[in-house]
Amino acid sequence: MTTTTAPQDEVRPGVITVFSDIWCSFAHVAMHRLHTTRERLGLEDRVRLDHRAFPLEMFNNGPSPRPGTDSEVGGVAHIEPEAGWQLWRAPDWKFPSTSLPALEAVQLAKEQSLEASERLDLALRRAFWAESRSIGAYAVVLAVAEETEGVDPRPIAEGLAEGRARAVVARDFLCAKEHGVKCSPHFYLPDGSDHANPGVAARWHGAYGTGFPEVTANDRGVYEALLERAAD
Repeated sequence: MTTTTAPQDEVRPGVITVFSDIWCSFAHVAMHRLHTTRERLGLEDRVRLDHRAFPLEMFNNGPSPRPGTDSEVGGVAHIEPEAGWQLWRAPDWKFPSTSLPALEAVQLAKEQSLEASERLDLALRRAFWAESRSIGAYAVVLAVAEETEGVDPRPIAEGLAEGRARAVVARDFLCAKEHGVKCSPHFYLPDGSDHANPGVAARWHGAYGTGFPEVTANDRGVYEALLERAAD
């Protein structure tokens, strides 16, 4: 018996539902491609993104280790270098032990608008992957919100202090488990179709944190089709 609604049953016209985690390198690639392709096609006003949480630490019963994310920079960044990447450059003790505050902040930004949540989501991804900022710290998350155009940081600060979005993230986690959301990222389109890590395939050599990823397929072109289908 399921307790949540299937993602396919909650889709809306002109909206792509995105399950992902912010410290997932493949989602960083996907979000960069969605945003840049949407702009190139002139679909900014016709297609919005509804971000939902796929909290990897809850699936894996622990945080993503720094050697794992560093190996992803080495193995994944080359397919979309303009997204912004670097190996972790801040002190080791600042490496985030959680991404939940960042995921919660994106959900709180949705209370302002889907566009605000899109902007904050993209800014937080860049903060982690390209700037080595500790997105597990409330102060860092709020600083990014303050820096992001089109986002009002005050209600986000209040929502984080109240823990208002933690239940939303937990519900997304349960939804993903109950309805077979496969990975970060996984897209759900208005036509009822779904697409896990579109255009990209990879395999791991060794265990996560000690091995490394190898990208075995990479097709940027699928994003045009996804956005055009969502616009229709």
